Amino acid sequence: MNKSGIMIILLCSLAAVAVVLWERRKVRKTMEEIERMLDVAMTGSFSEITFDESQLSALETKFAHYLSAAEASSRNMAQEKEKIKSLIADISHQTKTPIANLLLYSELLMEETLPASAKENVEALYKQSEKLRFLIDSLVKLSRLENGIISLSPQQASLQPLLESVVEQYAAKASGKGLSIYLYDTDISATFDFKWTAEALANIVDNAIKYTEHGTITISTVSYEMFTRIDISDTGSGIPENEQAKIFSRFYRSNAVQEQEGVGIGLYLARQIISGEGGYIKVASVPGKGSTFSIFLPK
Repeated sequence: MNKSGIMIILLCSLAAVAVVLWERRKVRKTMEEIERMLDVAMTGSFSEITFDESQLSALETKFAHYLSAAEASSRNMAQEKEKIKSLIADISHQTKTPIANLLLYSELLMEETLPASAKENVEALYKQSEKLRFLIDSLVKLSRLENGIISLSPQQASLQPLLESVVEQYAAKASGKGLSIYLYDTDISATFDFKWTAEALANIVDNAIKYTEHGTITISTVSYEMFTRIDISDTGSGIPENEQAKIFSRFYRSNAVQEQEGVGIGLYLARQIISGEGGYIKVASVPGKGSTFSIFLPK
């Protein structure tokens, strides 16, 4: 091969190397620009600026459009959340006084000397007002949780004080039905939000009292490697197998318990709380013999 041929090959090789280096620099520049966009977007302050698209790759351009749209969507969601927060606060405020008045006047009427039929009507009015109060309170709590207005703050702590607070809250109601609540002492810990986990456990204990006519409600704990299990067991009417997957649905109530008090939101709220803490709930039940609700909380 003569010298001119060798020179041509060398020039072609140098040109190829130059093209590769240029492409690499272009790719590196594009990745650096995308990384910059992501850094800005993570601070929540991304805004699409005017630029010459000929100076940016198609990938950069599309990514800039995407981040701009995502930033706008995030702002819209924040505004909607504020609207919902305001609406929930209004509902809670506007209904609190009328319901309190209904309960107060019902109590005053029940203290009066009334015919038997009128007394029954007043008692029914009181019960329905109390049911309405419970429903509004539950819906407000649920809406705040679902919309992120209230955030859970799980912390590692001993379960004993939590379980004792729930037992203390419902001891009188259980005793009024001739039931007893037995708590097995424990030194086990878990990660949970005290206030909201107490709310979840209280809803389950309340259900156990409602649907148990005689016997004992027991609360015990079991420790695993990754989770702590809280068992709430009763000797009540039990839940048919075909309904066990439905009882955690919002407003679900079995036809067999329609005459009982309640609005079908307690178990749904309990599941929302426990799920928000990284845990889950299971139920095992035998109709006529009772149920056990198992709450699994992260260690």
